[in-house]
Amino acid sequence: MINDVVMTISTYPTREKAVEVARTLVEKRLAACVQVTSPVTSIYSWEGKIHEDSEVLLFIKTTYTKNREVIKFIRKDHPYQVPEIVTFPLADGLDRYLDWVRESTV
Repeated sequence: MINDVVMTISTYPTREKAVEVARTLVEKRLAACVQVTSPVTSIYSWEGKIHEDSEVLLFIKTTYTKNREVIKFIRKDHPYQVPEIVTFPLADGLDRYLDWVRESTV
């Protein structure tokens, strides 16, 4: 079977909002699992200035078909003007885990 499981990452400025988003994605079956990290330090260029901010990173495991809905959900009320939303196809993984992701997002 072609691997249709993907991982999307996004960042949020607070742990509370990140956990809320993660919980909702799983409850709506848009994601099988969302890992919420401890704060990370992001250094980036925005509007001609270098910024350094604390952010919380989400690792969202879903399927390629559900990913459009994940992106739409994140964009709907994200506090950033241009939120980080990037998706990586998973080249390989434990078959039972990948099957679980698929089954959890039906």
